[in-house]
Amino acid sequence: MSAKESKSRVYINGRLIGFHPSGEKLVHDLVQRRRQGKIVPSVNIAFHEDTNEIYINTDSGRVQRPLIVVENGKPKLTEEILKQVREGKLAWQDLVDAGVIEYLDAEEEENALIATGEEELSKEHTHIEVAAIGILSVITSMIPYLQHNMAGKALHGAKMFKQAQGLSGINYNLRTDTEGYLLYYPQKTLVKTKTMDVLELHKRPTNQNFVVAIMPYYGYNILDAVVLNKGAIDRGLARSAYFRTYEAAENRYPGGQIDKFEVPVEETVGFMGPEVYKHLSEDGLPRVESFVQEKEAIMGRTSPPRFLEEISEFGVVKEKRRESSLTIRKNKHGFVDKVIVTEGESGNKLVKVKIRSEMVPALGDKFSSRHGQKGVIGAIIPEEDMPFTKDGMKPDLILNPHSVPSRMTMGHLLEMLAGKAGSLKAMEVDGTPFAASDRQEMADILKEHGFREDGKEVFYDGTTGQRVEGEIFTGVVAYRRLFHMVAHKMQARSRGPVQILTRQPTEGKEKEGGLRFGEMEGETLVGHGAAMLLHEKLIEDSDKAIELVCEKCGVIGINDQIRNKKYCAICDGSKVYPVEMSYGFKLLLDELKALGVNPKLKIGDKV
Repeated sequence: MSAKESKSRVYINGRLIGFHPSGEKLVHDLVQRRRQGKIVPSVNIAFHEDTNEIYINTDSGRVQRPLIVVENGKPKLTEEILKQVREGKLAWQDLVDAGVIEYLDAEEEENALIATGEEELSKEHTHIEVAAIGILSVITSMIPYLQHNMAGKALHGAKMFKQAQGLSGINYNLRTDTEGYLLYYPQKTLVKTKTMDVLELHKRPTNQNFVVAIMPYYGYNILDAVVLNKGAIDRGLARSAYFRTYEAAENRYPGGQIDKFEVPVEETVGFMGPEVYKHLSEDGLPRVESFVQEKEAIMGRTSPPRFLEEISEFGVVKEKRRESSLTIRKNKHGFVDKVIVTEGESGNKLVKVKIRSEMVPALGDKFSSRHGQKGVIGAIIPEEDMPFTKDGMKPDLILNPHSVPSRMTMGHLLEMLAGKAGSLKAMEVDGTPFAASDRQEMADILKEHGFREDGKEVFYDGTTGQRVEGEIFTGVVAYRRLFHMVAHKMQARSRGPVQILTRQPTEGKEKEGGLRFGEMEGETLVGHGAAMLLHEKLIEDSDKAIELVCEKCGVIGINDQIRNKKYCAICDGSKVYPVEMSYGFKLLLDELKALGVNPKLKIGDKV
C-alpha cells in the first residue's frame, strides 16, 4: 500500500480537499475543539473506517438532533449542572456551548453509540438521549403509546393529523381562506403526550373523545367501516362547519367599460330567471344568513358586451350587457356567512362572499384515531338499537375487531384503556412514547372504580336485549373527523357536456364530467363475460358516431346535406355505408392522415 493510500481522504461538503496521515485522530481532535467552542456547533465531522474517509458537513438543510455527550461511561450532564438549569442559572444554549449537549446529523450519528437511558450506559457509549422521544418528529411524537404500534401505522396516523378538522385558528371568523373547516365541539384528548403540552395543542384541539367498543355489528362495520351512534351525533358529536369563499371583482376593459355588481334585468344577455337571483339585494350582493342552493347566484354581476352593438333607430349605440354572476359550486350549498366589500390592486371594487355549510356526519364520512385506524361510517344506528353495558352506557363508535390484529396497533388498545381510566379518575393520562404511564397503573384505576382490569365489559344487544356472547373490550379514545366528506365527493352523470375535440364527456366533478372507464375496468367486464356492457360504456355512453365509409377505398365518406348526396371523395361512384364507431377512433384516422399515413377501413356485413 502506497503512503498516499494509507492516508485518510478528507471531504468538506462532498468535495475532496486533501489527505491526512491519521484520520481517527483528526476526527477526535476536531470533535473535542467543537465541544470546547472553537468550532461552530452546527459542523459535523464523521469518520468512515471502511473507506478511510473523513466527511465534514457544514451545509445548510441538514437535520440535526441534540444528544448528551458521554465520556468514559459517564454523561457530562451532571446533577450539579441540572440543578443550575432548574434554578435558571444555565440555559440550553449554555449547555451546547459547554459541550455538554451536541447536535449530530445522520452522517456523524453513524460513529455514535447512543444509550436510551442511564441504566444501559457502558464504556463504549458515546452519547445518551436527552429524551427517547427525540428520535420522533413533532407530529409523530403526538401519537400516544407509539412504541407499541407498527411503523407503517404510525406513519399513517401522523399523515392524518393534517387532515383533521378542528379549530384551525381563533380568527376563523375574519379569515377568507378558499376552504376552511371548524369542528363545533373540539376537546382536549384524555391521553396526551409531552409534545402536545409544548405545542399547547389543547388550545387548538382537533379531536373528540369517543367511547369505543370493539365488536362486530350486524356486518355494518365490515372491513374498515365504523358504526356511529345517532344519539351522539344529535348531541353534536363530530359536527362541523365548512367554509368556502367566493371572490369577484368589477373588472375594467380596454374601451373604458367596466363590470357592475347589480341584479341582472331580463334584457341582459344570458339572464337566468328571477329564481336564481332571489337572495340578492339591490346592490347585487347576497343577504347575510340567507340559505343559497346550488345554481343560485351569490353575486349578481353584469359585463359589457364583447363586441360593439349596431346603432339603434335613434342613432344611439345601445349597450346590451352580458350576465356574469357567480353561482355556488356543486354540492356546496349553505348559508351566507359574511360579505366583504373591498378594493382590488387596481382600485376596482372587490367582493368576497363566505358560505358556511353545516356538515353533520353522514354515511361515507371518514374518521380516524391517532394510530392509523381510519374508516368510513358504514351505518348510523338509532340510540335505542345500540348495544349497551349493564350501566346503560352506549358506545359512540363501534370498531371492527379485525382491524386490530393484522395492523398490530396495540397503541390504540392501550389508549382506550388509559382513556377509560382517565375519564373515571377525571385526569389526563401521559401517553408519551417511551415514557408513558404504565398499563398496570391504568388497570388498578379501573379496578378501584369497579371495572374489570382488562377493560372488557359485558354488553347487551340493543335490538333483542339479549346478552352478547363474550366480553367486549371498550374504552375512550381520541378520534378525529377528517375533511374527506362524502357530500363533497358525490358525483353522478347521465347526459352532459362533451369536449369539442374528442366529443367524449368532460373530465372533473365541477364540469359535470363523466367517470373514466379505463383499461382495467374494461378487463373486469370481459372477465365477467359482459362484453355488451363494454360496448355500451365505451361507445353508447361516450362518443358514439355513425360515419360513412367507402366500400372500395375504405376512407370516411362525405354526407352532402345540401345536394342530398352521400359519396366518397376519392372514387366518387362507389357506394358508402354507415358504420358505427367511437368518434375518438374517427379522430385518430384524421390525425394519421395529417401525419401522411392513409388508414383504410375494410368493411363487411355485421355477423
